[in-house]
Amino acid sequence: MSVDLYARELRPLEFRRVCGGSNNEDGEGESCVEIAPLAGVDDAFALRDSKYPGAGTLRFTGAELRAFQAATI
Repeated sequence: MSVDLYARELRPLEFRRVCGGSNNEDGEGESCVEIAPLAGVDDAFALRDSKYPGAGTLRFTGAELRAFQAATI
């Protein structure tokens, strides 16, 4: 049975910043996101833009994030 990650409450979450790479053509600046484990769900996370945290939050299982990481290396 799968869990609807978007049905989960986002508060209180403790987001931490994760940065890497450049966010523009001249190589200056960092690309950063903020990530937090979802409360009450094993191996699931909320992800948001560190510069615009109010713009929305995406939710992923740990398997989805690991697959994304493997594909981008």
